[in-house]
Amino acid sequence: MRSADGASGTDEAGTTCGDDRGGGARGPVRAFGILRSELTITFRRWRTLALLGVLAAVPVLIGIAVRIETNHGSSPGPDGGQGPAFLSQITNNGLFLVFAALAVTLPVFLPMAVGVVAGDSIAGEANAGTLRYLLVAPAGRGRLLLTKYASVLTFCLVATLVVALSALVVGALLFPVGDVTTISGTRIGFGEGLARAGLIAVVVAASLIGFAAIGLFVSTLTTSGIAAMAATVGLLITVQIVDTVPQLSAVHPYLFPHYWMSYADLLREPVYWDELVRNLGLQGVYAAVFCSAAWARFTTKDITS
Repeated sequence: MRSADGASGTDEAGTTCGDDRGGGARGPVRAFGILRSELTITFRRWRTLALLGVLAAVPVLIGIAVRIETNHGSSPGPDGGQGPAFLSQITNNGLFLVFAALAVTLPVFLPMAVGVVAGDSIAGEANAGTLRYLLVAPAGRGRLLLTKYASVLTFCLVATLVVALSALVVGALLFPVGDVTTISGTRIGFGEGLARAGLIAVVVAASLIGFAAIGLFVSTLTTSGIAAMAATVGLLITVQIVDTVPQLSAVHPYLFPHYWMSYADLLREPVYWDELVRNLGLQGVYAAVFCSAAWARFTTKDITS
């Protein structure tokens, strides 16, 4: 590819576009500048703000629904320890709204928001006709791809923290807060419970890094941002359906969402680490495989837009 003023982008062998040789301290400084610019653009988009607004509204709706339901003397949710069963503990301790909100948003809302941002990361630039100009600038294909992925991972963390913080505020306003009764039946102090809530939010965000890499790879396959977003979200739905089919149980442990709800083990005393470690290891494998596939695709494709 060649820019309008004749500056070279990629050669015939498909080598990296732009000059990455920046040298010395200029390389990290330039990389940080590109990332900061990408994050600014990402979080100033109305679409991103709308996604974060919807995610922040979910704990509000759950909290209000539980408050109204308990005012009528009903029990909010099933008994038990994990998933939506956290709803039964909210009236006793508003901190449980954090766990319940993450349990509700993790299977659908959070990954769908990540899928939209990841799917549009490269394909959106191509569709807008700005990708070739980003590559003519001294970014380079590899650095640009890494920046896009880092931006998506940042969104994963921010989106998860938005849910957790919204739930924490609403839970404290609508319900009492105090010592936390763990799934194992023991009690821990509010401070430790709050620290575990923060750790759970980080684990939930880390659970999405594999899916984010899949979305990045899909985004390199097309020049249509809408098609990439739809394909990424469609893949999410398909895999989650497969994960619920008993006849396919042999493949379940290898599916990226299979261990997502393992974060509930952080509310046990002592903490159960087995499935947490499996989850993070599986996400790392997916991230490595699909980031490598995205790099192989992106560094060899012909950029025309």
